[in-house]
Amino acid sequence: MDTGAYPPLDTLKPVGEGIWLADGPPIRFYGMPFATRATIVRLSDGGLWVHSPIRWSQGLADELTMLGPVRHLIAPNWIHYAHIPGWQAQYPKARCWAAPGVGRRAASRQVALRIDHDLTGTAPTAWAGEIDQLLVAGSRIHREVVFFLRATRTLILTDLIENFEAARLPLWMRPLAWLGGILDPDGKMPVDMRLSFRDRAALRQAVETMIAWGPERIILAHGRWYDRDGVAELRRAFRHVLS
Repeated sequence: MDTGAYPPLDTLKPVGEGIWLADGPPIRFYGMPFATRATIVRLSDGGLWVHSPIRWSQGLADELTMLGPVRHLIAPNWIHYAHIPGWQAQYPKARCWAAPGVGRRAASRQVALRIDHDLTGTAPTAWAGEIDQLLVAGSRIHREVVFFLRATRTLILTDLIENFEAARLPLWMRPLAWLGGILDPDGKMPVDMRLSFRDRAALRQAVETMIAWGPERIILAHGRWYDRDGVAELRRAFRHVLS
């Protein structure tokens, strides 16, 4: 497997009580294949919360129907929205929640995306008390909202940590991933993204908040995610900020 993907694709994979992953095929970003991964949470009202949706497929839709209605579609940062229009066509009643910059980016790419609500640093009533959230500050370019599922102590990140496994990448991409600081087992924030965080103190405060949440596991959008030792992985990945 040299596409970065994690088969089987387009199917639910249990993570913990009320939380699943769905891995999708890679999407090209600056010519490089980036595997896609959605996180699905069943809220206490029975509705489904879908973080960074992968491509819509009938097979995945059939599995989701067994869990509950899709009510929330999450675009957690400015580059994770591409598949949401396809989901909106299938679930017109689902509400789209988008991080700062998503609307502008989608418009620049002529993507017809309907945004119903802005994501902020405070959880809305739709999932307050179940999922905490934080708008990570410090960069004018990369604005990402991270989420913490209290019941399962699961932190959900998107691009703040990327952790590509070399064996799953094409040969030509492996040295680029290493140079970018995103190669497993020492996956971190990509170097170019790190350089955009001019306000180091703001980023450090965000990282300290995530550490204080005490995550047991960390789900990433790209690469191998962490099923244990979440706090230790945060300290490792953000050592350049915490030192």
